[in-house]
This record gives sequence, C-alpha cells and structure tokens, in this order.
Amino acid sequence: MNAAYREPDVAALKARAAQLRGTVVTMCHESSSAHLGSSLSCLDVLTAAYWHVLNIDPANPTDPDRDRFILSKGHAAMALYATLANRGYFPVEELKTYNQDNGRLAEHPPANLLPGVEAATGSLGHGLPIGIGMAVAGRIQKRNYKVYALLSDGENNEGSVWEAAMFASAQKLENLCVIVDYNKWQATARSNETLMLAPLAEKWRAFGWDAHEIDGHDVGELARRMQTLPNGSGKPVALIAHTVKGKGVSFMEDDNNWHYRAPTAEEVVKAHKELGLL
Repeated sequence: MNAAYREPDVAALKARAAQLRGTVVTMCHESSSAHLGSSLSCLDVLTAAYWHVLNIDPANPTDPDRDRFILSKGHAAMALYATLANRGYFPVEELKTYNQDNGRLAEHPPANLLPGVEAATGSLGHGLPIGIGMAVAGRIQKRNYKVYALLSDGENNEGSVWEAAMFASAQKLENLCVIVDYNKWQATARSNETLMLAPLAEKWRAFGWDAHEIDGHDVGELARRMQTLPNGSGKPVALIAHTVKGKGVSFMEDDNNWHYRAPTAEEVVKAHKELGLL
C-alpha cells in the first residue's frame, strides 16, 4: 500500500519537471520527431506521479503490488521515457536512442520492451479500458494497488473512453484515477472546435465519476489529489487538468505548430535557458 499521506516537496518537483522538459526538448531535436507540445503539457502530471505518488520500485518493475500508471496519450512517449529513465527504470543514456532503428524507444510506447511501460498505447481510447482491467484484477486478487491513466483531451472524442467510464462507475472502481491533459488542442484544431468537450468535468460526473477541475501545472495540487486515492467518494476519480500545450517554453506555449515541429539547435539552447538549465 502507499505510505501515509505526506505533503509534496513542491520546489523539488518543480525543479524535476523543468529538468525533464529540457530533456524532452533535446530528445525531440535529436530525433526530429513530433509531439513536443503534447509531451511538455503533461510533464507536471508525470513528475507528481513518479516522484511523489506512485508506490513503485524501479528495481522490481513487475512487482504485482505496484501502482500502475498508463500513458494512454501514447504520442507523448518522450515525456514517459524521460520520466522512466530519470526514475531509474533504464539508463538515461538510452534516451539518445529515441525513435532510432533497432532501439527500444519507439515513437509510441511499445509492449514488453521497456521496464515501467505498462501498456502499448498510441491508438487513442485504449489506455483507460486497459487500466480498468488492471483495477478489476486488483480487486479480484485482493491487492491494494492504484491505477492511474493519463488521457489527452482529444482522446475524450473516443467512444471507448465513455464505454469504459460507464463500466468503471458501475463497478465503483475507487482505486482508479483518470487525469485528462486538457491543453485545448488536437492535432490540427482546438479541441472544442473538433467535438464539443466542454463542460468536460460535468460529463465525467454524469458518467458516475468524482470529477474535479485542477491546474495541471500545479505539481503540489496534482500530487495531493492523486495521493488521496481512494478519496472516500466510493467512485473512480477524474482530474480534469487544465494545461498549456508546450508548457515551460514561452515560444512554444499554446502554439499548435509544435504538435509536429522539432526545434533547431538554437531553439534548444533558448528553451534550456528559459527552463533555468543553462
């Protein structure tokens, strides 16, 4: 079980998130890959989870009693890889092989290749159903682990998400938490111009979840909310985390060109300076 509640070290979490953002910017430049903005928007969630909330042991990544964290928005794989490497699941040096031939670090998380990756994701709408299966299995096996699934806002367009949401509430899976990275963008347009997600928290509540809107860049609040699971409501928990695509780098923030663009060497230096890494 997770340890008793403890207050997060917000300063340390902020410093870690900045360091991870710098790593991801470098990875994107070196690999000339996409999805930088989407990776930057969710790094505070990953930081709070892996450095404060999750009951995990990188030396024993298949511990049956571990908490599970699923990156359902698999296109943000750079953020997950940087997190797992810096948390000790595999050498940080391996990040240089991201998106390279014969490497383990594919552009979307692969199955059964990397320690710490709980599911192959990228085809949106799959992570939550997988997480629900894990939550149900934990209940059947009488284990106390928690399951967290990080979804993109555009992923909420998928019918499989809402089928899963109805099942989770019917089963009262209070050991399950969804975090929606609500950065208001999809690949080519604003999320609410593509399909009307708003009011998103009310939709999750209508499906039987205990839903809360939070600042997705407040690492302290993220850590507190995720740590208190179950929260006493008797329901699965949905955190609608309001975020900014490209967060942390001023010339990338809320600019959807960074969904596919990779930064130049000069832009990497500029970003690192803004993040306080140089």
